Amino acid sequence: QVELVQSGGGSVQVGGSLRLSCVASGSTRYVGWFRQAPGQEREWCATIATYGVSTWYGDSVKARFTISQDSAKNTVLLQMNSLKPEDTAMYYCAARTDTSAHFSVSDPSAFAYWGQGTQVAVSS
Repeated sequence: QVELVQSGGGSVQVGGSLRLSCVASGSTRYVGWFRQAPGQEREWCATIATYGVSTWYGDSVKARFTISQDSAKNTVLLQMNSLKPEDTAMYYCAARTDTSAHFSVSDPSAFAYWGQGTQVAVSS
């Protein structure tokens, strides 16, 4: 069982930056960031292999968001730059501890553990 505690987020103007943090209570294999805006489906943003260095990004955030980790602190960060109004959403981190590599890094159902969510609001 892994607990994820999120922090960061808030309100920012267009073009601004925010950083989200996700601290895991135990070891993970992959951590992903997802977001959900009101009335919309959950959207994948990025995933990192916490046992290695591989990262993956969704098209809507590529080149603007950066996922990284501080292994010593069991923490995964999501640095969000050049924010747009369409980035406004509740953001969730999610962790996978299964060692199998046969899954999609963008599939929410592949992640068993979820953080509490943190709101990001981007105003124009």
